[in-house]
Amino acid sequence: MPLFHIQSHGRLQEWVADELGYFRDEGLNYIFVTGDLGIARREKGAPEVRSGAFESYKQGNGNKGPERSDISCACHWAVNEAATQHLGNVYRNAYVVTPGAIMVRPNSRIHGPEDLAHAEIAAGYHSGSHFTAIQALEAFLKPSEVKLKFMGLPMARIDAILDGEIEAVSVWGLSYQILEQLGFRRVVDSTFMIAFMFPAGVDSEDVEKYMRGMKRAQMEIDLYPERHKRHYLNEIPDRFRSLVDVRQFGPGEGIVFLPYTDGAIELTQDWMKEHRLFASAN
Repeated sequence: MPLFHIQSHGRLQEWVADELGYFRDEGLNYIFVTGDLGIARREKGAPEVRSGAFESYKQGNGNKGPERSDISCACHWAVNEAATQHLGNVYRNAYVVTPGAIMVRPNSRIHGPEDLAHAEIAAGYHSGSHFTAIQALEAFLKPSEVKLKFMGLPMARIDAILDGEIEAVSVWGLSYQILEQLGFRRVVDSTFMIAFMFPAGVDSEDVEKYMRGMKRAQMEIDLYPERHKRHYLNEIPDRFRSLVDVRQFGPGEGIVFLPYTDGAIELTQDWMKEHRLFASAN
């Protein structure tokens, strides 16, 4: 039986399903592979990174990154565009909602969304922090007033703001919870949707086995989140572990077992085209 390669995403569900045997109960023969949150420390002054979740799918032909990933996740914008370009398949019967925000240091001069006009905001290129920052700030600022600086993966962006290199940062999920516990202030909420992707040729029944295990894990987390927050330590780089107490984190990403519909795909495509986010492809 071939191995099913699961790419973790900085959340609890995969770790709970593994620990409690939910994947094994489904008969899934699986292995975890490295996710995309980034481990290596970002060096101060490093150049911008004009590659992100979408480019990972493009380079991996539906796998997210250089490693094989029979199932992975990214913001629904990147997954939507990757599927539209026939790079992989969107799982249509569930999606994820992740907490997110544009955050600033505790002593920042920025207090309201309007104060972010022309301020550099760290984000990941063609990734959730990029798209959600634009969407969240549309209610407050003109497009010309939004200044994003592409500073790599989520943990690299934490390095950048802790180093004082950037004034504001777009974060989500685990990176959001780390900064929140460190006292960073939320200026704008940017909660957003994440979608699942699997490459062509992956057995759809293995995907369903994975999703059934994840559904059981979601219920377990909803009932007993405190039992499982220790699993966040599997996803946090060593340099941040001594700074936070994961017992104080929230449940983080939540899986919603409702369809990611044709209408959602079309509306998302329309929004991305309107903002020319993949102008060379459209």
